[in-house]
Amino acid sequence: MNRRSFVEQLATLGLLVSAAAPGCASAAVRRRSWPLGVQLYTVRRELERDFEQTLDRIAGMGYAEVEFAGYFDRPARAVASSLRRAGLDAPSGHFPVESLDNWDETLDFAVEVGHWYVVIPWVPPERRADADGYRALARALNAAGTPGRRRGIRLAYHNQEYDFAPTEGVVPFDLLLAETDPDAVEFELDVYWMVKGGHDPLRYLRSNPGRFPMLHLKDSSGAPGHRMTEVGSGAIDWPAILTVGSETGTRHLFVEHDEPASALDSVEQSLGYLRSLRLPEPRPR
Repeated sequence: MNRRSFVEQLATLGLLVSAAAPGCASAAVRRRSWPLGVQLYTVRRELERDFEQTLDRIAGMGYAEVEFAGYFDRPARAVASSLRRAGLDAPSGHFPVESLDNWDETLDFAVEVGHWYVVIPWVPPERRADADGYRALARALNAAGTPGRRRGIRLAYHNQEYDFAPTEGVVPFDLLLAETDPDAVEFELDVYWMVKGGHDPLRYLRSNPGRFPMLHLKDSSGAPGHRMTEVGSGAIDWPAILTVGSETGTRHLFVEHDEPASALDSVEQSLGYLRSLRLPEPRPR
């Protein structure tokens, strides 16, 4: 099941990691101000088979945070209970763009789970067919972001590769950055999709300080194929990206791999690499 069908399936229902790293791990990785997390889409099949055990396995590796991409028909209260049992925080969850049409229900669910962010991860082609579609999306995000903050929930948009394909002379992602209110809408930068789309994450981080509180970390084998791989085993310059992120407002890092050979082994391998880095501490907000 790919992400699109996964999110669409959950939309039909109406709602739709920090490590105590030893030794040489960086202060930025060790500190609770910049914990390490897993985007649970990576382990979706494992969660479906055994929700509680999968969360326990992730916590046991040393992750402190998870980000949801579906809740497997569990009510918010049950999800929150499972997180407490595993000793995990879930600052963020992915919700379909249709959730903006049922915004009060979405916020109720997010608050009860314990999220701080609601992230829109994907929009259907008819809503991004041209620049006007992206302008309409920006208006919808702006309209939802302010009431969300009154409930203690921040709204964010997660980029895909298609957000960097020029339309009508503009890069859609640039349009979203320009036409969303920074006080209402933030962004989750998926480094892999931005790189595959031909753009430079370092430039976006430096040019938009404070707008990328979350990063998705998955690696690329490099052009032209851009095979997705575990963090640290590809061509992306993670020390540079994480250093600049630490300087420009990134607070959450979520490891991800859409189709790993072994999901739990994949997130453990990525964690091992991140623990090996020496990085500066994130600057205080």
